[in-house]
Amino acid sequence: MHRTLSLALAATAVAATANPGVAVAATPDSVRWGPCSEKAASEKVAVASEKAALPRLECSTLEVPLDYRDPDGRQIEIAISRLASKDPSQRRGVLLTNPGGPGITGLGYPAVLAGTKLPQQVLDSYDVIGFDPRGVGRSTPVTCDLTPEQQARGNVPPYAHTAADVAREAGNARTIAEQCATSRTAWMLPHTTTANIARDMDRIRAAVGEPKLSYLGASYGSYLGAVYTTMFPKRSDRVVLDSNLGPGGYDVTAMRLLARGLEDRFPDFAAFAAAHPEYGLGTTPEQVRAKFFDLAERLEAKPVQGFDGTLFRGITFDRLYSDSDMPLVAKTWQALDTDQPPPPIPPLAGMENFMAARFSVICGDNRWPETVREYQRNVAVDRLKYPMLGGATAGIGPCAFWPDKRVEPPVRIGDRGPSNVLMVQNERDPGTPLAGAQELRRAFGKRATMVTADGGGHGVYPFGPNTCANDAVTAFLTTGQRPTQDLACAAEPSK
Repeated sequence: MHRTLSLALAATAVAATANPGVAVAATPDSVRWGPCSEKAASEKVAVASEKAALPRLECSTLEVPLDYRDPDGRQIEIAISRLASKDPSQRRGVLLTNPGGPGITGLGYPAVLAGTKLPQQVLDSYDVIGFDPRGVGRSTPVTCDLTPEQQARGNVPPYAHTAADVAREAGNARTIAEQCATSRTAWMLPHTTTANIARDMDRIRAAVGEPKLSYLGASYGSYLGAVYTTMFPKRSDRVVLDSNLGPGGYDVTAMRLLARGLEDRFPDFAAFAAAHPEYGLGTTPEQVRAKFFDLAERLEAKPVQGFDGTLFRGITFDRLYSDSDMPLVAKTWQALDTDQPPPPIPPLAGMENFMAARFSVICGDNRWPETVREYQRNVAVDRLKYPMLGGATAGIGPCAFWPDKRVEPPVRIGDRGPSNVLMVQNERDPGTPLAGAQELRRAFGKRATMVTADGGGHGVYPFGPNTCANDAVTAFLTTGQRPTQDLACAAEPSK
């Protein structure tokens, strides 16, 4: 929050990114793949505390229209990667992937998937394709000229306890919106949208010579996949949407829902901390929850070891994306409670571009409330409803002051098209809560089947521990068979 609300597995993809070496041009019907240059030969990736060497990718670039209403006009570059199937007899097509965001690089994601837990039969069935969405990383990037101080504030406003807090934050939000609107890449703003990223995906499909596209996307990638299969229903093959946003994508509703996500997820951590009294956070879940509010209040009054209340809330939220990080959360709380140095926070590479691209997409996709008064009302409601985070996620951000030039309305997700969508979702997901996934499931109607796992955290496939859910996705990707109806997978013991 103070730093980023990106999903943990996607953040690792940033570190793993394979960078195109020499730009290799692509024609509409072919891609010339070349070697990717790794950022560091010794680089490893940790996903859910597991480390693995990454397979090497091939890379290329593709030119696409800035504005698809003017296909022969100004072009921008999209960086793409491929992990080719090594079994031609099993290969059935391409699997385009997206790790979430928006604003997160996806170029190295096929290597992350293959280097950890993506089953071999899936790797044999597809050429796994990654890409940096428009505005991000090695594709033509956007900037908002964010200062180090603005980057440190992150992409969610500080917790607002009063209406005056919201009014005070409005100045910071307006400044960032103006910086984005006057930056050297402001010409990209009206066109850096989910709908155009979906059109870029279809250009990738055509460039690699495939009549249809299979897809695996998580978090924001779930919305991107939903938009793609809505816009191009006849060109989508097997579509897997993991950790799902609601049908409106990252709109004001989804942002406010993050506070519910923490409330859904927190009991898992409270039970963990209470079962480990050595952390000194309480011996019952109720005591652990009380400790959260005690620490937040103390740190807002007087920061400890560089942690203020905003950073404390944000790190708690972000690190509850994964069960494996619960000891780290507990150690951080313990350190702050006793005025000791907390475990270090690793820096996220490319923070300025990540935040700028994120603002570009979420502010460009939807219209947000434009008056300070409406955010004040939202904060007053959510602070009572979801007290752990509601005063922050309902607060005012740059989208309130975004330039009013929007090229097209948001894509409306509906039930028209083939029944080829498999949704997979943890019941207690902080970043994309179950309530939003259920809304998307209803919007898809007969098009989708949903598998829910009785578990917590962000991201199910293939990194999560629930074999019932993972097996359902693998079966769909390799055989095309989905569960005959929505499936609830029981909790499974941690390995």
